[in-house]
Amino acid sequence: MQSASIRRQVAAVVAVCVASIVLSGCVGARGRQPRLQYEERPVEVLYSVGLQRLDQRRFQEAVQFFQEVERQHPYSPWSRRAILMQVYAQYQRQNYEDAIAAADRYIQLYPGSPQVSYAYYMKGICYFEQIVDVGRDQAAAGQALNALTDVMRRFPGTQYATDARVKIDMVNDQLAGKEMEIGRWYLRRDQPLAAVGRFRRVVEMYQTTSHTPEALYRLVEAYVTLGLTEEAERNAAVLGHNFPGSRWYSEAYVLVRNQGGQLDQEPQEEGWLQRLIPG
Repeated sequence: MQSASIRRQVAAVVAVCVASIVLSGCVGARGRQPRLQYEERPVEVLYSVGLQRLDQRRFQEAVQFFQEVERQHPYSPWSRRAILMQVYAQYQRQNYEDAIAAADRYIQLYPGSPQVSYAYYMKGICYFEQIVDVGRDQAAAGQALNALTDVMRRFPGTQYATDARVKIDMVNDQLAGKEMEIGRWYLRRDQPLAAVGRFRRVVEMYQTTSHTPEALYRLVEAYVTLGLTEEAERNAAVLGHNFPGSRWYSEAYVLVRNQGGQLDQEPQEEGWLQRLIPG
């Protein structure tokens, strides 16, 4: 009974303190930004208000309260939680750079914490969210791949590793798509040798992605252009062995035969599933 009474008293104090906290408008280089007035406050108050702002989706204000927790009470357990809350709030604001910085700070300060897996995971997610279409630079995709692979390596068997595995497959497909786009660009500009390097990269590094059948066909196309019939036949045979019913093998078969090459395996007729899901 006594502990319950104490909790009620603490809650009442927190409520009074929360009501007294105001945000003042300060004009900075980016225009008017609400900033938290500095005042020594109980850590429970700062953290509770930060959570309230999160619930209200007022993420910028939430970040400020969690930053105050970290600044005013740097060695408390609340500070550790506040850094993770900053990661989440900055992520929700799509302020990925600051979210990653907060995650890195947590990892550096508390490498043995049970919650460090969340920091690693959110770091990977922030890079993942910045991936752009294959027509643009894929630096974020590479960073996402490294960060998500780190999650799988460090925290196998966790829900974070499970989700990281799914996203790694998506990132690999994205990176393969970028290689394909560059390879096609080289082919259009009559640079088949440069194109070969890109398509081989897809086959060797991203062979489980959806781009592999086309990459093999483009290799056949490039080798035919270069007059390397044996290489064209070899890649067409690999394509036929692994994707016998795909349209890419059908086209490769015709291309090789038109050059006087020989292929043992004729294209198979597409089944109903392959018609629904193009090769």
